[in-house]
Order: sequence, then structure tokens, then C-alpha cells
Amino acid sequence: MFQRILVGELIEAAREYPAVVLFGPRQSGKTTLARTTFPHLPWVSLEDPDVRQSALADPRAFLGQIPSGAILDEIQNAPELLSYLQSILDKSSERGRFILTGSHQPRLRESVSQSLAGRIATLELLPLSIQELSSSPMDEKAAWNLCQQGFYPRLHAERLSAERFHKSYHATYVERDVRSLLQLKDANRFDMFLRLLAGRVGQIVDYQSLANDVGVSAVTIKDWIGVLKASYLVIELPPWHSNTRKRLVKSSKVFFTDTGLACHLLGIRDPEQLWRDPLRGNLFENMVVADLVKYCLNRGRTPDLHFYRDSNGVEVDLLHGDGRTVRPIEIKSASTFHPDFTKGLRSFRKAFASPSGQILAPSVVLANLDGDFVFEDGIATDLVRRNGDWSAILSP
Repeated sequence: MFQRILVGELIEAAREYPAVVLFGPRQSGKTTLARTTFPHLPWVSLEDPDVRQSALADPRAFLGQIPSGAILDEIQNAPELLSYLQSILDKSSERGRFILTGSHQPRLRESVSQSLAGRIATLELLPLSIQELSSSPMDEKAAWNLCQQGFYPRLHAERLSAERFHKSYHATYVERDVRSLLQLKDANRFDMFLRLLAGRVGQIVDYQSLANDVGVSAVTIKDWIGVLKASYLVIELPPWHSNTRKRLVKSSKVFFTDTGLACHLLGIRDPEQLWRDPLRGNLFENMVVADLVKYCLNRGRTPDLHFYRDSNGVEVDLLHGDGRTVRPIEIKSASTFHPDFTKGLRSFRKAFASPSGQILAPSVVLANLDGDFVFEDGIATDLVRRNGDWSAILSP
């Protein structure tokens, strides 16, 4: 059992709102978190065909069977329930009555905004963060082992084969759920697109290039990426812009929510193979970006993350905003720290001493040194405070 950081936010949200919805990808631990946090609430799975049919056939009678509330799992399978749930919540001021979970953000968000606006709190749960995983008995994992395995709770809790897990995940959840949303006619093209997108992880997305390789239109590629993002399978990292006339890149980067799935799509089967792969730096960067996204979401914050690149190729891997503060971060997978790691950071600080009225915080270099990487809660801030302006994360 893993101690999920989001539990604190979930409890507080249930104290303030009559209902809470947990968004997130399949297998990220939403059901487990809801059931362990609210053991007094009955659990109703709308994945069960009989239960779903009953809910859709007579919503009032269905909800009448759970007058004190319940955990409604995978609510996107019966979004019609939300309209009837609205009237129930309006009749009582009781807090934390219903906990909803859902894997399909597009359908669920639309239904929630239409039916339960102001009555429901929304939270997002991604797979395990490195901090959450390190609190388990499997805490001495090397960076490449974690990167190749990925972070889905069941994989680590049951010590499953990463290859078999991701093969099954790809076949059952990715193909079934995403294809149903897109109503694909040619599944092979979409599968090719997924693998090509994994090969471009951490790169600026060129829609037309992808479209040419897959044999579809650039508009189709944008739609596909939009659905992957909305289904929590990929993370879009937008470029950072300030109030300046300096020419900056306008296209986004795409990362996978879980590096284990990306490795599977790339045919990377073990950590040693990942270490030798030309994309190891991109995948390492992906792991760091995804972990910072989890850091924010687990604390109920909207991630304010960007990258920076100008027309001259000067780049900063990650800009992390926190209120009026922006912190530039460089991510490297090299085993030897080199002063050139700070080149982009120095250039950025020189060009934007006070970007957009924000305070430019000390810069951080996250480097994978000696093959191991240590993540800690708030480690960037701690290291800056201890070691000054330029910092590297070292293995113990």
C-alpha cells in the first residue's frame, strides 16, 4: 500500500464540498485512494455492465438506493447520473457525500461543468510520484530502472513484469478507451502515431511532420494529441512567453504521463537498454517533468510549467512558476557534471532579469550523476537554499 500525497487535499475537499471528483488515467490508483480514504461510503463500480444498465435505466431509483452517498467509480460511463445527482445535492448541505472517479476527462469535465458547477471539487491523481514510491519497500531504485518500469501503483505493489504490464495496459486501456473516443477507422495508423510520438518525447511537436509519417492530416494529429492529453496519457508543456519582442518558439513539447508506457512503445525492455538508447536524455527529462506535474497536482495546485527556447536555439528545459516567482531548471542525464549545463540558464537570466514582473528565483540543474537520481519533496528549493545559485542533485 502506498501513501498517496493527494489524500490530504481529498479529505479537505470533502469537508468543503458535497461531492468530489477524482480525475486521472486508468490504473493511477483513484479507486484505491477513494475507498481507503472513505471506507464508510459504499462503492459502486459503473464499469460493471449490470450496474451501469441499472443506473441508466432508472437513475432516480438507482441513486435512491444510496441515500447517504457513495463512491461512484468511473462515472464517465453514466454521465446522465450527474443531472439527477444535482437535485440530490441541492436538497442537503451535507459535505463529502459523494466521491466520483473518472478516467475520461473530456466527457466527465463537460458533464460536471454543466450539472454540478459550484457543488463539486475537482482533483487529479496521476501514477505514483517518486516521493510516494520511495516511501515503499522499493526505495532504492536507480533512475533508469524507475524510468523504464514506470510508476503505476499495481506494477510496483504486485512486483509485476513491466513489459507484460505495459503491453496489457496498451492493449486494454489505451487502445480501447482512446479509440472509442476517437471512433477510429484505421487502428494501425493510430498505433503508428503512438510509437512515433514516443520517439519524439520531449521534442517540440511538428504536427505536419507527424502527419506525413502517419499518413493523416495535421488536423487529425492535433485531435489525437488532444484526446491523449485529455485522457491523461500525455502532458503538453507549453512554451514560455514574456512581454518582450524577442522571438520565441511558439509550439509545445509533449511528454508521456508515464515513462514506462513510452519505453514500451519504443521497444525498450530493460534499464540497460534504456541506458544505451539515444533517447535516454529525453526520457529522463520526461520523468522529471512528469514528477513535477505530480508534485503540483498532489497538493491541489495547477502546474505552472513551461519551457523556453528562442530563435537562436537558446533553451531552458523547464520553467516552474510559483505565484510571482519563476525558477529556471535544466535537466541532464549525463554521469559527469559539466559547466556547460548552465549555459542556457545563464543566457535566460541575462535576458530576463525580472520576467513579466515576476521574481526570477535561483536556477537549478537537475543532473543524473553516477547513474542514480534522488528526488525529495521540494528538493530544488532545499538544494538552492543549502548550496547557492547553481545546484546539482547528487546520489547519496
